[in-house]
Amino acid sequence: MIDTITNAIMKFAATHMKFIIGVIVNLLLIWGFCKLIDILGRKIISRLRARNSDSPLVNLMPVLNRIAKAIIVFILLAGFLQSFGYNVASLIAGFGITGLAVGFAAKEAIGNIFGSFGLLADRVYKIGEYIKFNGYEGTVENINLRSTTVRSLEGFAINVPNNLLANEEITNVSQTDRRRIDLTVDIEYGTSNEKIDRALEILREIAREDETVLEGELAFIENLAPSSIALRLVCYTTKAAWSDYVQEKSAVIRKIIHRYREEGIEFAFPSASIYMAKE
Repeated sequence: MIDTITNAIMKFAATHMKFIIGVIVNLLLIWGFCKLIDILGRKIISRLRARNSDSPLVNLMPVLNRIAKAIIVFILLAGFLQSFGYNVASLIAGFGITGLAVGFAAKEAIGNIFGSFGLLADRVYKIGEYIKFNGYEGTVENINLRSTTVRSLEGFAINVPNNLLANEEITNVSQTDRRRIDLTVDIEYGTSNEKIDRALEILREIAREDETVLEGELAFIENLAPSSIALRLVCYTTKAAWSDYVQEKSAVIRKIIHRYREEGIEFAFPSASIYMAKE
């Protein structure tokens, strides 16, 4: 039994030896060219970043690498088939006709490819930046031909088709140089006039003393709420990254609490007054 199988394998190998060697050689060539493309791609990216880190080619290189590999595979396969007597011209023509049918069936995939080129060419975002879109937000982790992977604040990986993102309103938080701190502070109605004025002045002082807060802060009485006097502070901080921004906002709130308590300014809380009518 074993001898029969061995003889069959040897006979197949002897008959198709040229084909087997051709397959092995082409696989080695494909592997070698793909490695060469990866090495060249890394060198080009390093040089582009050394000259201009904002160049759109930096983000386009991974996509161009995949396209170059696909072209190399196609050329080597066409040459391999041609060497075994296949008519590559008719094969390419067949691919053209088939491509039309596939194009209609795979228009979403083709739209994703063009969408990825549009997003990268327009520098809408790049890997490592924080974006907001369609109710989602997170850090861009990967951009490929089909989709963009965004890591949300909860730690989930969100894969979004590029053709959808290309037609979506995207807010790139990482490309801003400032973020707004907008706080409302409620104090009691029983607060004296002097302390109301002092409460507003404390808000201005906290903003002016902070080195990361830009000039032009606003502190004012926003509203007379049902159970409090609503004061509002609006200013801009240079801490644009989300983690830095929330820490800066927290520091401003903490300073407000400490300063108000030091000067005896009481915070208000929701309350209601009941008046009993006499018979």
